[in-house]
This record gives sequence, C-alpha cells and structure tokens, in this order.
Amino acid sequence: MRLITYRAAGAPEDRLGLLDSKGEWVAPQEVLNLPYSDMNELIVSMTEEERQQLSRRAEDESLFIVPADEIVLRAPIPYPKQDVICLGVNYLEHAREAARFEKDSFDIQSSYPVYFSKRVNEAAGHRQGIPAYEDIVDSLDYEAELAVIIGKDARNVREEDALDYIFGYTILNDMSARNLQTRHTQWYFGKSLDGFTPMGPAIVTKDEIMYPPKLKIQTLVNGELRQSSSTDLLIFDIGYVIHELSQGMTLKAGTIISTGTPKGVGMGFTPPRFLHKGDVIECKIEKLGTLVNQID
Repeated sequence: MRLITYRAAGAPEDRLGLLDSKGEWVAPQEVLNLPYSDMNELIVSMTEEERQQLSRRAEDESLFIVPADEIVLRAPIPYPKQDVICLGVNYLEHAREAARFEKDSFDIQSSYPVYFSKRVNEAAGHRQGIPAYEDIVDSLDYEAELAVIIGKDARNVREEDALDYIFGYTILNDMSARNLQTRHTQWYFGKSLDGFTPMGPAIVTKDEIMYPPKLKIQTLVNGELRQSSSTDLLIFDIGYVIHELSQGMTLKAGTIISTGTPKGVGMGFTPPRFLHKGDVIECKIEKLGTLVNQID
C-alpha cells in the first residue's frame, strides 16, 4: 500500500488516502472508511487485521476515484511527534567526499554509527517549495535518503526481529545548510531550518518491499543525475540501527529514521555544486516513487 496525506483542492484540512502504483489516482479517506485523524494516529492505532483488510481493499481499482493531479500531496507525516533520527556518513563513498569537504566536521574513522536529530516543525510535501534562506545560507545542499517508519514501540529489539517493528518506508531529502553545519561543528541547526525536511510522496508499507531493502536511490538536480547508488550499501543497516537505538531508548510508533545518503551531494564536487533559487531536486527510490521539490 502507498499511504498518503493530502488536501483536496482549496480545502484547509489534511486527509488520508491511498495512492495507486502509478501515482495517478487516489482512494480518499471517506471511501476507505479510515477512522483516523492523521497518519500518526493510523500508525499507532491500526491493528494488523485492519492493515490486512486495507491492503486487500487497495487492490480494488474502483476505489481510486480522485485524480492525483487534483489534490495537493502533503508529507505522509506532516507533523512528526518527535525529531527525525538521522544517520550521518552511512555510505562509504559519501563519508569520503564529506571528509574532503570539511575533515574536522566529518569523521569517517568511527566504528559506530553517527546519529543526529533533525527538528521538523512541519515536513514539506511533494512539489512543495524549499526556502533558500539566502540571508544566512550560502551552501544549500540535498541528500536523498531512505526513511524507515517505526510501526510499534520498540525497546531492546534483536537485529533479527527488526522487521517486526517497521511500518513502512518513504523518501526523505535531508536538506542541509553546509555553512551552518560546519560552523557550529555539529549538524542540528544546519539541518533543521523550516522546510528542510521534504518527505514523500507516500509511505509504502513494509509488505511491498523485500527486507532488507535493496533499492536504487538517485537524485537529479535540474534533470542532471547527481546521486546514484543502492540502499544495500548502507554501512550500518536498518536491523543494526533499530537494535542499537532500542537498547535503553524506546523508539515510539511513528518514529522516523533517515538512514543516510550516498555520494554525489553538492559538497562532494570540486568545486562544490550547491543549490540556488529555481533549482529542482528529484529524489528517487525504486518502488517508493519520486519526491520533487524546487528551491524558492
């Protein structure tokens, strides 16, 4: 299933729905009889029996009655309950390009994952603009990432049981202000400006994706291919991350874990190729779709 949060044209309230595999039609909340106020409530409250019933209904093409070009796609979880948990330098080649850019801020020698958090007052949706912040940012950058959505509270999870705690996956663009990121020698401020968490276009439930995910991941800027890799090249894989984080810290249902980006970000080029107003970023992950945003 491809679960979405959307707004009908001109409507102020968010609705839940399903997106078809081609991204062309939507099954709206009222047709699906979803009794949830938002995606956070759905993730927390939906039982396995209800999920299976909805999955079966998703096969009924007659329910997809709204053209996707007539609605506004929001981030699947517009208002995360907590900061997004992110992994830094979790692809080897990206770790090397990051260290070349600013060695003091990007250590690739650690034998342990680099975790940081990303504040999200409101996640940006598919085709929503991203602010350039030209008054404070001179090095705006993109990072396509596979994001994992936790489906139930996770504590002391074994690596081999990690899949049981996953609800689904989405695409996340970990937008970064490199000058703020390196100036403060930590990443929180430079990655947490309003609008810096584009996400979507949908949450694809875990039953649609082979585990562990082995998916092509790419970024195009103005149609030019910049990033191209595969999610099976993670240094620290999803099972390891869920296991480690859940030792002493409860991962609540709805938690978003962004697993890191491959090489090819703007700072990795010589000279760096940062984003500017008008640039269009397309983050693509096989089976999850394409997340498109423009710099405003």
